[in-house]
Amino acid sequence: MTDFPMIETPSPNFDERSLPVSMLVLHYTGMPDAASAINWLANPESKVSAHYVVTEDGQIIRMVAEDKRAWHAGRSHWRGIEDVNSASIGIEIVNPGHEWGYRPFPETQMGALIPLVHDIVQRHRITRGNIVGHSDVAPARKQDPGELFPWGQLARLRLALPRPTRNLMDPHWTDGGFMLALERFGYDIADPQAAVVAFQRRFRPELIDGVIDGECRAILLALLLPKPRGDD
Repeated sequence: MTDFPMIETPSPNFDERSLPVSMLVLHYTGMPDAASAINWLANPESKVSAHYVVTEDGQIIRMVAEDKRAWHAGRSHWRGIEDVNSASIGIEIVNPGHEWGYRPFPETQMGALIPLVHDIVQRHRITRGNIVGHSDVAPARKQDPGELFPWGQLARLRLALPRPTRNLMDPHWTDGGFMLALERFGYDIADPQAAVVAFQRRFRPELIDGVIDGECRAILLALLLPKPRGDD
């Protein structure tokens, strides 16, 4: 377990894992303030929880032990895993979200989040391809942590997949071909439009229009190209 300074606020909302930890899922709280979010996550009536919460002023709250299955991802899918809660650590990042006034994530908050992510990833040997947002694993239901989340900052520290920017080549897939490739990468494509939007939110946040264009095809192709072992 990490030995960072933390505030212990246990949540009763957890059960036993049925899978080993292989994923890290990042969320935003999507509530007006930190206190409301923490209280909700600790409320037995909510039936939701997370392992950690990171506040905007950089406090880390531990709510569920990592060896337990927190209830943060709901109905989700990633790379063949249907019980994402059993296979993941969940971190809630305090932010009002799209409903309450979505805003950038402060440097102080990221300064606390990044060492926590690094510690979790190292201990559980989580690959970069399995460090994902809630919208990646539940594209039809969720938008978090959203297009303002600085994935590039994590990617530069090898804590997330980087957005491909060099030598991009449009493979000219049909829309059906793109969807099959997106499924191969890891997304649930049951709702094709939602899956495309989630992919854009994660890898091309400046234009989230749900349209499969040449840039989207090129980015996805680059993500699927073979990488050195252990670097996915």
